[in-house]
Amino acid sequence: MQERTRVRLDVSYDGTDFSGWAVQPDRRTVAGVLVQAFDLVLGSDAATGLTVAGRTDAGVHATGQVCHVDLLTEVWRRHEGTLLRRLARLLPGDVRVRAVTGVPGDFDARFSATFRRYEYRVTDAPWGAEPLRRHDTLAWSSRLDQDALNAAADGLVGEHDFAAYCRRKENATTLREVTRLDWRRSADGVLVATVQADAFCQAMVRSLVGAMLVVGDGRRPAGWPAGLLARRERANEVNVAPAHGLTLVAVGYPDDPAGYADRATRTRRLRVPPDA
Repeated sequence: MQERTRVRLDVSYDGTDFSGWAVQPDRRTVAGVLVQAFDLVLGSDAATGLTVAGRTDAGVHATGQVCHVDLLTEVWRRHEGTLLRRLARLLPGDVRVRAVTGVPGDFDARFSATFRRYEYRVTDAPWGAEPLRRHDTLAWSSRLDQDALNAAADGLVGEHDFAAYCRRKENATTLREVTRLDWRRSADGVLVATVQADAFCQAMVRSLVGAMLVVGDGRRPAGWPAGLLARRERANEVNVAPAHGLTLVAVGYPDDPAGYADRATRTRRLRVPPDA
């Protein structure tokens, strides 16, 4: 069996024209585009096992996505110095690999991660989103109260069962720890929510944003989003915020590479059903 080297990829993309991350037949996806580029640059099957920190849905963007691939060691040694520029020439303009780094074999982009951080942009300007930001900023039709948004956010921080905000998967846990959730107005007046957790279940961030927005515009009281945490099934009255306002901005990992394997083991124990 030929020796392989694990390589970390730091990736950015505009999700507008992608059908999400995962490879899908007859659909344009981020993973599909990356696999195709690696095959063209290095040869078929030279790069295997593409694994991502967080699978983003269709229309969701990323400035801080992380994934890994396993490259034939001989190929990695030959192309390490030129791989980044060769990928840049082949990849379309809406996806960029910003760094390629050799990492220990026990690094796992998904399971070694300690946190994922997202930002959601919303403008309540009466004229809507600026044209150059229309693909990453949601236009809200009424004025939003930043203090009310933050009051709603406060009750969602901590470890909770977020079943009310998740699309249920059989045998999968909806227990998550949100370590940061707050709103700020940027210099251009846009409201930006920052959401950080150890992990997220499907549609969780956009559901949280959707629940907070109706507090921000006065239609629900500040305690309403936290009150839904008592549910053990999806809360149908929560509207999922549109995908295009959401961007994955950072993924964290242990500072010491020696901690990659331990973190991956603990994460699998928490997130993966015993019979999976």
